[in-house]
Amino acid sequence: MLHVQTAGDPVGTHRVLAPAGVLPQAAERLDTRPELWPDEVRVRVERLNLDAASFRQLAEKHGGDGESVRREVLAIIRERGKMQNPVTGSGGMLIGTVEEVGPESSLGLAVGDRVATLVSLTLTPLVVDDGLERWDGGSEQVPASGHAILFGRSIAATLPDDLPADLGLAVMDVCGAPALTRRVVESYVATSRDGVAVTVIGGAGKSGSLSLAAARRAGARRTVGVVPTETEAALLRASGLADDVVVADARDPLALRDGVLGTGGPSDVTVVCVDVPGCESGAILATAAGGTIVFFSMATSFSAAALGAEGLAADVQMLIGNGYVPGHAAYALDLVRTDAGVRGLFERRL
Repeated sequence: MLHVQTAGDPVGTHRVLAPAGVLPQAAERLDTRPELWPDEVRVRVERLNLDAASFRQLAEKHGGDGESVRREVLAIIRERGKMQNPVTGSGGMLIGTVEEVGPESSLGLAVGDRVATLVSLTLTPLVVDDGLERWDGGSEQVPASGHAILFGRSIAATLPDDLPADLGLAVMDVCGAPALTRRVVESYVATSRDGVAVTVIGGAGKSGSLSLAAARRAGARRTVGVVPTETEAALLRASGLADDVVVADARDPLALRDGVLGTGGPSDVTVVCVDVPGCESGAILATAAGGTIVFFSMATSFSAAALGAEGLAADVQMLIGNGYVPGHAAYALDLVRTDAGVRGLFERRL
């Protein structure tokens, strides 16, 4: 018997056009009509932020041709009613201004609020009406005009007045990483006698720099940042966020292992924040027995991680950073406000 949906669902299944029976993230196409269901919110889009893994894949596919990247992003949004890279499966997030709030919305937003969505573009109904004409396809941040729909169980945060919009957007795009890093490191600090060593792979990036700052604030005894080039190493050293900086290709498991071990031994906590695939085995080898690896990269192969740990007889706990921890946006913004090293790295990237 065909099921006909007659009421909105807080997780947004009423917006799924195909295939039937899946959540919006797994959908091939979403309903993007601007008319709201009672618990929805419509946002006038100002800027998209593509996630790092998605943008890298698109840029490499098109050989750095920004116009081709722009056309493909526009085509994805038009075809799917959302921004979800078909290769990486990832999307990003956006900022904009609240246009209309449904009478049953529980998000606490009001018309006129300038907000950042803290849910992925992979499940957010999205329409772009300007052809992305102001974007050259050369950066993760995408000036755009259009509208997006938030569901009853979506998450959004009001943009801070004291930070530039592009900086606030960049921070909120990765705000789950430092919050979970803090939680994991604090749990080790509470039980450790010898102190906690933390390695962040991709330590000079957005999520990586925030994670290093969070680890130190949570009480880590030693912090190690892994970066791919001497240029990034110099930036990370200047920031003061890492006690040791290792230059290594995270896709080379032996080089990564040896680099981390050379700083004083394996890490109790390893946080993977890089946007390239193939870093799972190196992270496993760099982590002590009984340690924890947190994968924040959307380029991670979780089957490779699980099978790799099994094949290496590695007794490690592996966590998927899902991007949401209560209070994550406020915590990440506080790190940027109070840690000059973090802010400096973000501003260089912007």
